[in-house]
Amino acid sequence: MVIAYDKNMKEDKYLIAVENLFKAIDIAVNSLHKYPQERLGDDFIDFYKGLKNKILNHEIKFKNLKSHKYNIEAVFTYFQECSGPDVEYFWKQIKDANLPFTRKNRLQKILKRKRIINAIEYDFVTDIIVPYHQEGMITEEEVILLNTYLGNFENRKKNKV
Repeated sequence: MVIAYDKNMKEDKYLIAVENLFKAIDIAVNSLHKYPQERLGDDFIDFYKGLKNKILNHEIKFKNLKSHKYNIEAVFTYFQECSGPDVEYFWKQIKDANLPFTRKNRLQKILKRKRIINAIEYDFVTDIIVPYHQEGMITEEEVILLNTYLGNFENRKKNKV
């Protein structure tokens, strides 16, 4: 999808970011079709397809780089948190397309930093703590640490109000 660019520098950066994300969405859909996973239904692929339209039709107040981070999070959550041939294929295609996205182990960054710094990390830890522990991907000690970091983040948010 081609998006027209304005002379406004911030708007150009936003539009370039959207265009890159649309390419990543296409790669995600292709990866999920090429390596279908039983645990994922058609609704999952439909989500990716519908996300483009949602981004294009965002209210003007959400058409900025700060809000766009949430779109990126929505697209990449599965591919950051899971493994399998679909995920490996996705990341290879992202790299081959020279898109500005990298695979990162966010959990290790949080554990190393010893704190949660924003709502995206808070949501991430909340989403993965139980399944990662059940699958043996994190230890009991790490669960305790992560729960402490969640509580500390919640307390910081309360103190700001």
